[in-house]
Amino acid sequence: MSSYSITEPSQRSKTVAAILVVTYALITMVPLVWIVMTGFKSPADAISYPPKILFEPTLEGYVNLFTTRTRISPEALAALDEPATWYDRIVRQYDMIIAGPSKFGERFVNSVVIGFGSTFLSVFLGTLAAYAFSRFKIPLADDLMFFILSTRMMPPIAVAIPIFLMYRQLGLSDTHLGMILLYTAVNISLAVWLLKGFIDEIPREYEEAALIDGYTRFQAFYKVVLPQAATGIASTAIFCLIFAWNEYAFAVLLTSANAQTAPPFIPTIIGVGGLDWPAVAAGATLFLLPVMIFTVALRKHLLRGITFGAVRK
Repeated sequence: MSSYSITEPSQRSKTVAAILVVTYALITMVPLVWIVMTGFKSPADAISYPPKILFEPTLEGYVNLFTTRTRISPEALAALDEPATWYDRIVRQYDMIIAGPSKFGERFVNSVVIGFGSTFLSVFLGTLAAYAFSRFKIPLADDLMFFILSTRMMPPIAVAIPIFLMYRQLGLSDTHLGMILLYTAVNISLAVWLLKGFIDEIPREYEEAALIDGYTRFQAFYKVVLPQAATGIASTAIFCLIFAWNEYAFAVLLTSANAQTAPPFIPTIIGVGGLDWPAVAAGATLFLLPVMIFTVALRKHLLRGITFGAVRK
């Protein structure tokens, strides 16, 4: 009978691994840091060559992101009162005045409603479907699971035109409900497959004990299975939100005004004489925050061990 021993990694191996992980993390953070820095640059500094690392920070990009501006003649500008706010002073440097708010706030709210709404529906329906596939005998279960997964294999452009025509007939084009239903339909395949794997790992003995104690099937599912599947639910929610939050193709094709999200809107930001890169970077920075906050909020569930609740046999 052979015996196996587990050798502890040496201190040198741990040090090398730590250096590699930190180096990789720093490299992957460079684009993110550069975007954040560009949001605080002036338009001239944003397009300077060689790129500027040290610069005088300004909030001009954020002002241009949240406002619409109009140019006036020097005579009309001189006739105006002194600017009352700091953002008025920034705008008047370019012989312009603030005409009103931009549409970025509305587009950002649309992203929040559509992204989180579709994520909730995807995780909710995916959890129920995954539990059914994991616990009950369903005819042709393997074929159904493959069919569910196959809906994820097609690129969006392959079904964009049929969906566009269908949505136009149903009156769902440029609506929050239409985008939520579409993103839910796309994400539910991922949710079912991920959650089924997590639910399969939960011992059936827990539910059987609950049923013996007088719980109904739904009570056993709600009070026993869901807490055990929290890690899978959190992971699935993050992946679903990332897709719905960043999706671009369907948002461009199916929305234009009422339900347009931030991804199609940010590239359309036009500044003085061309694309306003500080405003684009400011919009991208703010656009990243909800997903980062959501991921950090669920980190305690992501870090739980996969052997949580294991039963000794």
